[in-house]
Amino acid sequence: MSIKIGDRVPDGTLGEFIETPTEGCALGPNNFQVADMVKGKKIALFALPGAFTPTCSAKHLPGYLEHYDQFMSKGIDEIWCVSVNDPFVMGAWGRDCQVNGRVRMLADGSAGWTRAMGLDQDLSARGMGVRSKRYSALIEDGVVTQLNVEEGGAFEVSDAATLLKQIG
Repeated sequence: MSIKIGDRVPDGTLGEFIETPTEGCALGPNNFQVADMVKGKKIALFALPGAFTPTCSAKHLPGYLEHYDQFMSKGIDEIWCVSVNDPFVMGAWGRDCQVNGRVRMLADGSAGWTRAMGLDQDLSARGMGVRSKRYSALIEDGVVTQLNVEEGGAFEVSDAATLLKQIG
């Protein structure tokens, strides 16, 4: 069953490749607990089938980068990009797209969190294995307040402009 508006996001572990070490985060892949990450925050989340894939690289991620300032002006604390890839791939994709800290490039390497959200899809027939559906969501203190799930290979409702319009 898929998560819906009003539900609390499940806890899980997401990985992030840290480019610049800090006191709390070492250089390289670091794991974070979703329950801790969402506490007290307003998060614009978008998820997609894979890093470096055509629609994801040409449209989905660039839209959130382009609208970064508008998201921040609406009180968003963080923008997350979640994909069933490893943290090294997500880090490389972020560097390639010049994310520069504007979007947290979060890896769900084994699709555990994606499955718990009920937003996984099996793309094994296309050689990609289990991946995330394409969607966007607004998460406020761990609760889903907006959710836009794409059908099939569409890119119509999970774009940055649509989620921006839904933020109160």
